[in-house]
Amino acid sequence: MVWLRRTTHYLFIIVVAVNSTLLTINAGDYIFYTDWAWTSFVVFSISQSTMLVVGAIYYMLFTGVPGTATYYATIMTIYTWVAKGAWFALGYPYDFVAVPVWIPSAMLLDLSYWATRRNKHAAILIGGTLVGLSLPMFNMINLLTIRDPLEMAFKYPRPTLPPYMTPIEPQVGKFYNSPVALGAGAGAVLSVPIAALGAKLNTWTYRWMA
Repeated sequence: MVWLRRTTHYLFIIVVAVNSTLLTINAGDYIFYTDWAWTSFVVFSISQSTMLVVGAIYYMLFTGVPGTATYYATIMTIYTWVAKGAWFALGYPYDFVAVPVWIPSAMLLDLSYWATRRNKHAAILIGGTLVGLSLPMFNMINLLTIRDPLEMAFKYPRPTLPPYMTPIEPQVGKFYNSPVALGAGAGAVLSVPIAALGAKLNTWTYRWMA
């Protein structure tokens, strides 16, 4: 019944990737990302990097197959695009929801695992660093392709947004001058221990399955 075990396993990955997307939304709400993109970019970059790497490396090491991390990130992306489509169907503009760019960073994680001949520690150190460094850059490029996030926030306030969360004009440059650099630096540092946590989850999973 090898085929049944494999099918169950990949369905399990899909379910957890969907749940991870929900956790990611809570860590950095995809609409909140648009509303506050320029003022919370660093915090969002860190949360996105760590949420991606912990789940992606867990399943990549669980299967032992390079490419699983990209598969995981693809499921997260599809799920969020479905949410984007739902908001668009409700009458909100296409740019109201900015879908985070997870796939290229996950591909770098897969690449580090494959290039080092499935070395777990290299995946943690090199892959975790690459995810933290690359994700803010890809997401900033993504943001530059859409209309001004603050304009979206003021013209189309989120229906469930409480009054005290109403977007305000940011004081650009007073807190940080380079959100990409700061997000990439902090993300690279924090993604490594979080990747190690994801790898450690395999040990706990194997014990649970035993």
